Amino acid sequence: MRILGIDPGYATIGFGCLDQERASLRVVNYGAITTPAGIPLSRRLLQIGEDMESLITQLRPDVIAVEELFFNTNITTGIAVAHGRGVILYAAEHCGIPLHEYTPAQIKLAVVGYGKAEKHQVMDMTRRILSLKELPRPDDAADALGVALCHARSMTSRLPEDHHVRETI
Repeated sequence: MRILGIDPGYATIGFGCLDQERASLRVVNYGAITTPAGIPLSRRLLQIGEDMESLITQLRPDVIAVEELFFNTNITTGIAVAHGRGVILYAAEHCGIPLHEYTPAQIKLAVVGYGKAEKHQVMDMTRRILSLKELPRPDDAADALGVALCHARSMTSRLPEDHHVRETI
Protein backbone atom coordinates (compact mmCIF):
# COMPACT_ATOMS: atom_id res chain seq x y z
CA MET A 1 0.00 0.00 0.00
CA ARG A 2 1.27 3.46 -0.86
CA ILE A 3 0.44 6.10 1.76
CA LEU A 4 0.70 9.84 1.18
CA GLY A 5 0.86 11.75 4.46
CA ILE A 6 0.03 15.46 4.44
CA ASP A 7 0.83 18.15 7.00
CA PRO A 8 -1.61 20.90 5.93
CA GLY A 9 -0.89 24.59 5.67
CA TYR A 10 -1.16 27.46 3.24
CA ALA A 11 2.45 28.71 3.03
CA THR A 12 4.12 25.30 3.41
CA ILE A 13 2.36 21.96 2.99
CA GLY A 14 4.48 18.99 3.99
CA PHE A 15 4.16 15.67 2.19
CA GLY A 16 5.64 12.27 2.90
CA CYS A 17 5.04 9.13 0.89
CA LEU A 18 5.63 5.61 2.20
CA ASP A 19 5.27 2.17 0.67
CA GLN A 20 4.05 -0.39 3.19
CA GLU A 21 4.21 -4.11 2.64
CA ARG A 22 3.24 -6.01 5.78
CA ALA A 23 5.60 -4.77 8.52
CA SER A 24 8.05 -3.25 6.04
CA LEU A 25 8.05 0.50 5.36
CA ARG A 26 10.01 2.29 2.64
CA VAL A 27 10.24 6.04 2.11
CA VAL A 28 9.27 6.89 -1.47
CA ASN A 29 9.56 10.68 -1.36
CA TYR A 30 9.05 13.66 0.90
CA GLY A 31 9.17 17.41 0.68
CA ALA A 32 6.96 20.46 0.72
CA ILE A 33 4.63 22.41 -1.49
CA THR A 34 5.18 26.11 -0.92
CA THR A 35 3.22 29.18 -1.92
CA PRO A 36 4.76 32.63 -2.16
CA ALA A 37 4.05 35.23 0.48
CA GLY A 38 2.44 38.44 -0.64
CA ILE A 39 -0.07 36.97 -3.06
CA PRO A 40 -3.79 36.76 -2.26
CA LEU A 41 -4.94 33.74 -0.24
CA SER A 42 -7.25 32.73 -3.09
CA ARG A 43 -4.26 32.43 -5.45
CA ARG A 44 -2.33 30.43 -2.85
CA LEU A 45 -5.29 28.06 -2.48
CA LEU A 46 -5.49 27.58 -6.25
CA GLN A 47 -1.79 26.75 -6.35
CA ILE A 48 -2.15 24.29 -3.46
CA GLY A 49 -4.97 22.51 -5.29
CA GLU A 50 -3.05 22.31 -8.56
CA ASP A 51 0.16 21.17 -6.84
CA MET A 52 -1.69 18.57 -4.74
CA GLU A 53 -3.38 17.07 -7.78
CA SER A 54 -0.03 16.99 -9.58
CA LEU A 55 1.62 15.31 -6.57
CA ILE A 56 -1.18 12.73 -6.34
CA THR A 57 -0.85 11.99 -10.07
CA GLN A 58 2.92 11.63 -9.75
CA LEU A 59 3.02 9.47 -6.60
CA ARG A 60 -0.21 7.49 -7.19
CA PRO A 61 -1.00 6.79 -3.52
CA ASP A 62 -3.55 4.17 -2.50
CA VAL A 63 -4.57 6.32 0.46
CA ILE A 64 -4.00 9.83 1.79
CA ALA A 65 -3.61 10.60 5.50
CA VAL A 66 -4.07 14.20 6.65
CA GLU A 67 -3.43 15.76 10.03
CA GLU A 68 -6.46 17.39 11.61
CA LEU A 69 -6.06 20.97 12.76
CA PHE A 70 -5.23 21.99 16.27
CA PHE A 71 -5.74 25.68 16.96
CA ASN A 72 -3.22 27.30 19.24
CA THR A 73 -3.41 31.00 19.92
CA ASN A 74 -3.39 32.61 16.45
CA ILE A 75 -6.91 32.12 15.13
CA THR A 76 -6.21 34.18 11.97
CA THR A 77 -3.40 31.85 10.91
CA GLY A 78 -5.56 28.87 11.89
CA ILE A 79 -8.33 29.98 9.57
CA ALA A 80 -5.93 30.32 6.62
CA VAL A 81 -4.50 26.86 7.39
CA ALA A 82 -8.07 25.51 7.52
CA HIS A 83 -8.68 26.94 4.04
CA GLY A 84 -5.53 25.19 2.79
CA ARG A 85 -6.59 21.95 4.45
CA GLY A 86 -9.98 22.18 2.77
CA VAL A 87 -8.31 22.42 -0.64
CA ILE A 88 -6.18 19.39 0.22
CA LEU A 89 -9.28 17.39 1.19
CA TYR A 90 -10.96 18.48 -2.04
CA ALA A 91 -7.94 17.40 -4.14
CA ALA A 92 -7.94 13.93 -2.55
CA GLU A 93 -11.66 13.50 -3.19
CA HIS A 94 -11.39 14.94 -6.71
CA CYS A 95 -8.65 12.39 -7.51
CA GLY A 96 -10.72 9.57 -5.98
CA ILE A 97 -8.18 8.65 -3.31
CA PRO A 98 -9.48 7.33 0.05
CA LEU A 99 -8.81 9.84 2.81
CA HIS A 100 -8.10 9.33 6.53
CA GLU A 101 -7.70 12.07 9.12
CA TYR A 102 -5.70 11.90 12.35
CA THR A 103 -5.48 14.23 15.31
CA PRO A 104 -2.06 15.37 16.56
CA ALA A 105 -2.55 13.17 19.65
CA GLN A 106 -3.27 10.10 17.50
CA ILE A 107 -0.12 10.74 15.46
CA LYS A 108 2.00 11.18 18.59
CA LEU A 109 0.58 7.99 20.11
CA ALA A 110 1.18 5.95 16.94
CA VAL A 111 4.73 7.20 16.40
CA VAL A 112 6.07 7.72 19.93
CA GLY A 113 3.66 5.72 22.06
CA TYR A 114 2.60 8.78 24.05
CA GLY A 115 -0.20 11.10 22.93
CA LYS A 116 1.37 14.17 24.54
CA ALA A 117 4.86 13.71 23.12
CA GLU A 118 6.87 16.77 22.10
CA LYS A 119 7.32 17.64 18.43
CA HIS A 120 11.04 16.81 18.47
CA GLN A 121 10.27 13.35 19.91
CA VAL A 122 7.86 12.60 17.05
CA MET A 123 10.36 13.79 14.47
CA ASP A 124 13.20 11.75 15.96
CA MET A 125 11.10 8.57 16.26
CA THR A 126 9.90 9.02 12.67
CA ARG A 127 13.56 9.23 11.58
CA ARG A 128 14.47 6.12 13.58
CA ILE A 129 11.48 4.00 12.53
CA LEU A 130 12.03 4.85 8.86
CA SER A 131 15.84 4.31 9.16
CA LEU A 132 16.67 7.79 7.90
CA LYS A 133 20.18 9.14 8.47
CA GLU A 134 18.93 12.61 9.37
CA LEU A 135 15.70 14.44 10.07
CA PRO A 136 13.78 15.23 6.90
CA ARG A 137 13.67 18.92 6.02
CA PRO A 138 11.68 21.05 6.11
CA ASP A 139 9.99 20.18 9.41
CA ASP A 140 6.66 20.03 7.57
CA ALA A 141 7.97 17.09 5.50
CA ALA A 142 9.04 15.27 8.68
CA ASP A 143 5.58 15.91 10.14
CA ALA A 144 3.95 14.54 6.98
CA LEU A 145 6.05 11.35 7.19
CA GLY A 146 4.79 11.04 10.79
CA VAL A 147 1.20 11.30 9.53
CA ALA A 148 1.86 8.57 6.94
CA LEU A 149 3.55 6.43 9.60
CA CYS A 150 0.54 6.93 11.88
CA HIS A 151 -1.75 5.63 9.14
CA ALA A 152 0.52 2.65 8.44
CA ARG A 153 0.54 1.70 12.11
CA SER A 154 -3.19 2.32 12.51
CA MET A 155 -4.04 0.12 9.55
CA THR A 156 -1.90 -2.79 10.74
CA SER A 157 -3.56 -2.69 14.16
CA ARG A 158 -7.13 -2.89 12.83
CA LEU A 159 -9.15 -5.95 12.03
CA PRO A 160 -10.48 -6.05 8.48
CA GLU A 161 -13.90 -4.42 8.30
CA ASP A 162 -15.57 -7.64 7.17
CA HIS A 163 -14.14 -9.57 10.14
CA HIS A 164 -16.82 -10.99 12.40
CA VAL A 165 -16.13 -12.38 15.82
CA ARG A 166 -17.90 -15.69 16.30
CA GLU A 167 -19.17 -16.62 19.70
CA THR A 168 -18.40 -20.08 20.91
CA ILE A 169 -20.98 -21.80 23.05
